[in-house]
Amino acid sequence: MRGPFYPANSARLLAFLNSAAFLCACVLSATPGFAQDKPNRPPWAQKTKAASAEKTQPQPADPEDSQDGASQRGRIRVSVNLVNVLVSVLDEHNRPAADLPRESFQLFEEGVEQKIEVFESETQLPLDLALMIDASLSAHKEIAFEEEAAAHFIRQVLRKGDRLSVFSVDEDITQLAAFSDDVPSLQAAVHRMPAGSGTSIYDAILLASRTLGRRGEDRRRVIILVTDAGETTSRADYDAARKEAVRSGSLLYTIVIRPVKNESGRNTAGEHALETITDTMGGAMFFPDSASELDGIFDRINRELRTQYRLGYYPNPRGAANTYREIEVKVSGKYQVRHRKSYLTGPQ
Repeated sequence: MRGPFYPANSARLLAFLNSAAFLCACVLSATPGFAQDKPNRPPWAQKTKAASAEKTQPQPADPEDSQDGASQRGRIRVSVNLVNVLVSVLDEHNRPAADLPRESFQLFEEGVEQKIEVFESETQLPLDLALMIDASLSAHKEIAFEEEAAAHFIRQVLRKGDRLSVFSVDEDITQLAAFSDDVPSLQAAVHRMPAGSGTSIYDAILLASRTLGRRGEDRRRVIILVTDAGETTSRADYDAARKEAVRSGSLLYTIVIRPVKNESGRNTAGEHALETITDTMGGAMFFPDSASELDGIFDRINRELRTQYRLGYYPNPRGAANTYREIEVKVSGKYQVRHRKSYLTGPQ
């Protein structure tokens, strides 16, 4: 009996399997976008679909889908590779030189001229500003002038889309007001400046750079530091502060109010360190003879921020990951040119 029974069951089993395969084929062919069209599928099913898609050449059903994908890839490439350089150009009277054409600029990375892909003669990128005021005992005697000048600057500089945060600098760095455009609230924070003892300049630059680095890529990052430059209590050192500043791509404007005018009567190490970091970051350093000059200096910073050029390029050749790359911008004519001198490449 075993011989006749086995073939009969096999035939029935084969017929059943053929019917099942045909039914599956019909269902799958009728629903080409099944995995995408059924968002309630279990996670394991979605993951399996994605894994198999990575191994095969994608076949988009709609040309518009393909264009959207290409556009997304383009945006990712821009955000990763495009290097933005903000450039301040000043004439012989230290006034911003506006309306220079693209042809006036040359841009170099590691000595190799780069093609300028983005050029804005007056950038409209909004500002994120970290206003940091030295509240140490050595600088506190001028604090009333500093507060009034800073409050005036806040009212002047903030425009639609800009954000500013207020920090006090002593042995600790304290954020007195979060980033906002609320002028009265920010001015009130400036007038709440506490009295401290030490001065942590490196900590201030490091913290401000990290804070600004977390802001949007499509914004200008600016640190404005009002200090006596008497570094005494930082936990971070010069190298750590400089590296974080370069990584953030921030500009640094330093206003040094010297309690003692004669160099032999004060510690100048902090000043020299600040000069180097400020130059590297592409900002400017000011040495007012008295706190009464602060209003004029803040006005100058405001004008400069409103007349900056933005240059963008794709590095060619591209530097290795996590390396410093030197930048140089040249402008034809007798101008003073300021910009960040280097940047740190990201992982590749």
